[in-house]
Amino acid sequence: MASKSSNFLERYGYDLLLGSIAAFYVFMAPYTKVEESFNVQAMHDILYHRHHLDNYDHLEFPGVVPRTFLGALLVSSLAAPSVLAMDLLHVSKIYSIFAVRLVLGGVILSTLRFFRLQVRHKFGLQVEAFFVILTAVQFHLLFYCTRPLPNVLALGVVNLAYGYWLKEKCYAAINCLIFATVIFRCDILLLLCPLGLELLLTRRISLWKALKCCSLCAILCIGLTVLVDSIMWKRLLWPEFEVFWFNSVLNRSSEWGTHPFHWYFTSALPRSLLAAYPLFLLGVLLDRRILLFILPVFSFVLLYSKLSHKELRFIISSVPIFNLSAAIAATRVYNNRKKTYWKFLYPIMLGLLLISLGCTVITFMASNENYPSGHALKHLHETGQFANSTNELWVHIDTFSAMNGISRFCENKFPWRYSKEEGIPPEELCQRNFTYLINEHPAIDGFKCLLAENGFSRVRLRTGFPPILLVKEPKVYIHGNVRNKDVMHRNWPGCS
Repeated sequence: MASKSSNFLERYGYDLLLGSIAAFYVFMAPYTKVEESFNVQAMHDILYHRHHLDNYDHLEFPGVVPRTFLGALLVSSLAAPSVLAMDLLHVSKIYSIFAVRLVLGGVILSTLRFFRLQVRHKFGLQVEAFFVILTAVQFHLLFYCTRPLPNVLALGVVNLAYGYWLKEKCYAAINCLIFATVIFRCDILLLLCPLGLELLLTRRISLWKALKCCSLCAILCIGLTVLVDSIMWKRLLWPEFEVFWFNSVLNRSSEWGTHPFHWYFTSALPRSLLAAYPLFLLGVLLDRRILLFILPVFSFVLLYSKLSHKELRFIISSVPIFNLSAAIAATRVYNNRKKTYWKFLYPIMLGLLLISLGCTVITFMASNENYPSGHALKHLHETGQFANSTNELWVHIDTFSAMNGISRFCENKFPWRYSKEEGIPPEELCQRNFTYLINEHPAIDGFKCLLAENGFSRVRLRTGFPPILLVKEPKVYIHGNVRNKDVMHRNWPGCS
């Protein structure tokens, strides 16, 4: 028995560690934000509305650009048995979001496992161990891996491409990147092109065979996404082509904010890699083998830097390769820790790992407070329902609240009803028959503020202990209709 347990931990111990951290993030911060809204609403609708497309959220709120349903269909299909069991047991719908996010995390981490096993085969057990350690003490990769973002769905396929790349199955790697580009994120093209060029220059692939193989893969992928998404969107559609046209040709993504060219290198990568950032640079100097893997990924980030609208999640696919280079450096420092010069690097490396862990804890605590509307709706459900009442309770959710924690998974059954109607001026809300409002405004005519939900505002340094404080301030307010006596007679915390 002990031998079986030892073999199990040897085979799956790293997966249990990374999976446990990712699952912890899910249970502590289950709500989602606007960037995840399409896929999370699509998963909800597939699970609960099934073939009744007219009830799907995306037809009423299509978003700025369309996205593919293929990722949502995959995750929903895998999560369906557990969601069906919860439905039969009359478990609250909010727990279904745990199911879909855990399934998504399992899919992404299984692809990371495939990549990790190739790391072990090519670079050894110690490099694999440090790869896991560096990944575990970082925040963003494991926090994002359960979040239904197009970037995360693409990350899963890119992990497979990295694994095949290490196995020297270059055509399989390229086909994976084509799949990710055509279906999930058109910007993976910026990784596909440098990688393809490198493989051609190093003669690991031939141009003619690559054209034949890749053209067939691209045609099949386009056919798949056009077939499925044209049905789901009720119009002829290739989603990622429209995204490419919107972001690259029209360059309208800049309407959502811009950053300077160097932002990925001076802000996003240092925050996402932490200790791995200086270590990956050291790894390039210490092991020539890693340079051929770093160059295409570095080029991906460099090319992406030309787009003025930047977000950390856009380059999340680069993190595994940078972690590999960092793991090589960490292994070299560890193995030479008793030698001259290296013995000075070893405590520095340990200090960097501890700093990374501290930064991850602080970032998680801040992120946990970043979904105020989800917490507000939960409090409303707990307090705002009337006993023995058959009247519907209408809740209006404004745009800000819908973007910061509320999805259809958060909604309850009768007597609760929800409206996300946009464009209603605050002074006109009192003319509607809403029982409650979840709103970013602290005062609204015809309604009384019942509860203020705090959210993360900023980090403050101080001289005492702890030296770092997370400052929170009211972000979302629950308002009750003053004409509804049942609402007014209940005990509420108030907003003062």
